[in-house]
Amino acid sequence: MGVLTFEREMAATIPPTKMFKVFVLESDTAIPKILPQVVKNVEIIEGNGGPGTIKKTSFAEGREVKYVQTQIDATDKDNFTHCYSAIGGDPWMDALEKVSYEIKMVSSSDGGSIIKTTTKYYPKANGEINEDQIKIGAEKALALFKAVEAYLLANPDAYN
Repeated sequence: MGVLTFEREMAATIPPTKMFKVFVLESDTAIPKILPQVVKNVEIIEGNGGPGTIKKTSFAEGREVKYVQTQIDATDKDNFTHCYSAIGGDPWMDALEKVSYEIKMVSSSDGGSIIKTTTKYYPKANGEINEDQIKIGAEKALALFKAVEAYLLANPDAYN
């Protein structure tokens, strides 16, 4: 099985500067604060926060996935682009070499954002990719974005 690629766009009412700040620049502290029922903590395993940095995200008790390790590939603060790869975790990483993500945030005509994501799944030699699991994961990611958006709307002075 070859690489599977999925692209998605979603609209947000929050401008890209703030969305990028929360989801990329301050995500290690912002996401566990905003969604403690989902993300327990994020810790840097290796690196200084730039490309090559490896992080471990631990999820809240009772979640299906306990942790995921990611590596930052590139971050472009001026163009609101962030690329990273999931390189370890449980349980789905048994079938995958890695999962690469590219996130780009652009301004929308209403003052909000259009968040464009490209996700590439790289299976191991005999690994099987479960497309139903991918769809479930995509829905969870969308729910995460929407929950953060709701938090920022309810707390307009946060993360300025």
